[in-house]
Amino acid sequence: MLTRARGKVVSIIAYRNETLEIAVDIDGAPGKAIAYTNLTGELQVGDEVLLNTTAVAKGLGTGGYHFVMANLTTPESTNETDLGHVVKARYTPVQHTVLSVEENDSPFRKAFEKFETLNAMPIVIGQLHSQLAPAAGAIKRLSHGRAKVAYIMTDSAALPLSFSRLAHELRSKDLIDATITVGQAFGGEYEAVNIFTGLIAAKEIVKGDVAIVCPGPGNVGTGTTYGFSSIEQGDIVNAVNILGGSAIAIARISFADPRPRHQGLSHHTLTSLGNVALTKCTLALPMMDQMRLLAVEEQINHSAIAYKHRLRIMDGLPGIIELQEKGIKMYSMGRGFEEDQEYFLSAAAAGAVAAEMLRSPG
Repeated sequence: MLTRARGKVVSIIAYRNETLEIAVDIDGAPGKAIAYTNLTGELQVGDEVLLNTTAVAKGLGTGGYHFVMANLTTPESTNETDLGHVVKARYTPVQHTVLSVEENDSPFRKAFEKFETLNAMPIVIGQLHSQLAPAAGAIKRLSHGRAKVAYIMTDSAALPLSFSRLAHELRSKDLIDATITVGQAFGGEYEAVNIFTGLIAAKEIVKGDVAIVCPGPGNVGTGTTYGFSSIEQGDIVNAVNILGGSAIAIARISFADPRPRHQGLSHHTLTSLGNVALTKCTLALPMMDQMRLLAVEEQINHSAIAYKHRLRIMDGLPGIIELQEKGIKMYSMGRGFEEDQEYFLSAAAAGAVAAEMLRSPG
């Protein structure tokens, strides 16, 4: 069920990329809410708003935020333009048009008509949003800041890119150089219809050296073999190879997660790469405690990953140091780097593989 409530804007807490973080009063109870002003129009202190309270009511991982559905004080506000014919959030009350890079009206249309291959461009493929920062940090540090990094956000989790504080911080600190939203995700500097055209945009429009593909915040998992949103990693590996890129998969590794299915190498990685990916990728493992590395390798040896994919063991520490020096905090599932080092080192190791490919193509 969708749960709603009326509230009043008490204050504006923060503003970034057409996203307002506001304090609201709901019948005397304080709360926090997110408003996407390109969908709701601008908000002022004192405005009455209609809130979607479902996530807070269900205790979901949105940071305790409600979401503004409409400004009831000025309901006619709109930022709709004539540009673009591709509709995102289709057939929902917040459907809106964007100018997709592939459209006839797009200034980039010819790039798609002429496209032939990614030409072995390294594509780092993650499973969780928090893997984005260590991967980007490693690429930037090991390339001495010269590599141009495109972030492609898929639609398997949060749809508005502007919901991500992390992506905003990485962009502002030059750890990523462009953002692309694909599928139903929206709000990137470039919009694309699917992962294939998103990858093409990263190479031909952004002129990126590397692309990192990760979902936004808020993945879904059910504890079943195939019922998790990051299973898309396997499909993305296939897409990268179809287009002639070099697929590099981030391993989801943790020895701090209390859930048995995520201990060592997560079943999410085992399933995505062992069962779903039909083409080859490089799976990066980080340098870590020898006994823990042996445990992960044993998991791999009992899966199809052992004969389907290449393994590389890389030093992930440079990526972590880059983030620490830039003041970027690392968190996943409430755990920071000190509590779950292998998780973040794994993403940085994948970034290190990409940086190595740039130095030694082929």
